[in-house]
Amino acid sequence: MGTGEIGVPCLDALLASSHDIVGLVTQPDRPVGRHQELTPPRVKSIARDAGVPVLQPERVRRKDAVEEIRALAPDVIVVVAYGQLLPPDLLAIPPKGCLNVHASLLPRHRGASCIQAAIAAGDEESGVTIMFMAKGLDTGDVILRQATALAPGETGGSLHDRLAALAPPALMDALRRLEAGTARPEPQDGALATYAPKLRREDGELDWSAGASALERRIRAYDPWPGTYTWFRDARGRERRLKVFPAVEVAAGSGPPGTILEAGAAGLVVACGDGGLRVHALQPDGAKRMGAAEFLTGHETVPREGFFSLAKGRG
Repeated sequence: MGTGEIGVPCLDALLASSHDIVGLVTQPDRPVGRHQELTPPRVKSIARDAGVPVLQPERVRRKDAVEEIRALAPDVIVVVAYGQLLPPDLLAIPPKGCLNVHASLLPRHRGASCIQAAIAAGDEESGVTIMFMAKGLDTGDVILRQATALAPGETGGSLHDRLAALAPPALMDALRRLEAGTARPEPQDGALATYAPKLRREDGELDWSAGASALERRIRAYDPWPGTYTWFRDARGRERRLKVFPAVEVAAGSGPPGTILEAGAAGLVVACGDGGLRVHALQPDGAKRMGAAEFLTGHETVPREGFFSLAKGRG
């Protein structure tokens, strides 16, 4: 059961293994892009090409959806970024249980935005956890964890891809243990749990009153989704949205948050609540991505103090 791109390597590994894949359950096809073209999840195309039956219930909690899955008679269900909570009657179907492949070192960062949360929090490592699924959100007993150090300049996109590659060997190891009866699941310590909720596009708005280090991590964590942005006043005094891209660097300096402290070919230094942030790549709404020097063309006469707002309509 999976929908997100992070599940593709696990599906490929299962198809290449000796296991009999009796079915794929994924989300329905969704409209994508400017033309809202109905597009299937990539796992669906892969499964179809391999001759694997595909189920796409709108709501997996519905009785008819549960019965369709029951009819497949799975020994074990593997879940990777499926996108819906599984009801207790579905969790009870496979005699060997439901395994979840989660992209964090549980119990840290339970929830949907676990990859971004590790970077934003300044964690030194992240990883993959294989666990039995339970009624609560990412609360099940852990079979194994596979850790990896966060790289300098790590983004949400780069960590996503690295964890996607780390997951298949961990999953196959867990399945071997399960088959051999050597799995020794360990309960999670709920006192150490943190929660990373599903992100919305508006969560990417930058608040310059935060510290520069926290903002630098957030910009990396939220690249490419949901992205980060701020608001600026153009030469005509209009407030417009401006995307901010990695790489950014923490810089020295102080001033009212949102003030431009330096501007030139080396980038644009913006004052934060603590320190400054040197920004190199920007994209105003309706324009192309550009370097800081190119962006500043046409804005030389704009007062630097208050150029960036703390939030829309403020600053």
